[in-house]
Amino acid sequence: MRSLHLQRFLLTGLLTIIPLWVTWLVFSFILQFLAGLGAPVIEALLATVSRLSPTLFHSLNPAWLNPLLALLALLFTLLSLYAIGWFAQRVIGKRLLAAFDRLISKIPLVRTIYDGTKKLTTVMQQKPSGIQRVVLIDFPMRGMKAVGFVTRVLREQGSHREMAAVYVPTTPNPTSGYLEVVPVDELVPTDWTMDQAMAFIISGGAVAPETLPNLQKAAGTTQPSDAIHASTAGTHHPTGDSTP
Repeated sequence: MRSLHLQRFLLTGLLTIIPLWVTWLVFSFILQFLAGLGAPVIEALLATVSRLSPTLFHSLNPAWLNPLLALLALLFTLLSLYAIGWFAQRVIGKRLLAAFDRLISKIPLVRTIYDGTKKLTTVMQQKPSGIQRVVLIDFPMRGMKAVGFVTRVLREQGSHREMAAVYVPTTPNPTSGYLEVVPVDELVPTDWTMDQAMAFIISGGAVAPETLPNLQKAAGTTQPSDAIHASTAGTHHPTGDSTP
């Protein structure tokens, strides 16, 4: 009996700590990444202090200096992102960004990566009309479903069959994933929002909407292509200047 209680409590403790651990891993990665962006500027300022006042520099205590530098680097990055967002909404900022885009478009390899990434982020930010962009597809094999985001509808040469470009994020890190080209009539539409789908993916399915589409019914129906066009109107292919 004691053995059963021990196993149950250990399992309960493990299940309790796993969400906290995953949350810490995600936020730790994000914070370290943001702090790393601002670290060169803070290190340059520290080097300037060491040149101007060597005595003051050597009097600093490394035990609290390193955490302070990381905090300053994080704050600098956050303030810089805020300033960039504020500037990008102004007329002069939009003009400078447009000029920067034209400059990037003249660099062959950089243009492909930059344009593809920018178009993907633009697609994900847009609110589609008509059918929801969140769909289910057969992945990685028929009979198994994966959550995906329709980014564009293409037309197959010869047969003129409509094909959907679907981005399938991975769990728990949705920034990596797979790009699948799926016939439009094989898509299973959902009524999920982008937020619901992202929460479902990041949580490994623990946080999910109450209902799921009727997969048996969806398997025998055809996805209306006009609705897909409505949901992806004004969007672009996420991989740059590729054509079907």
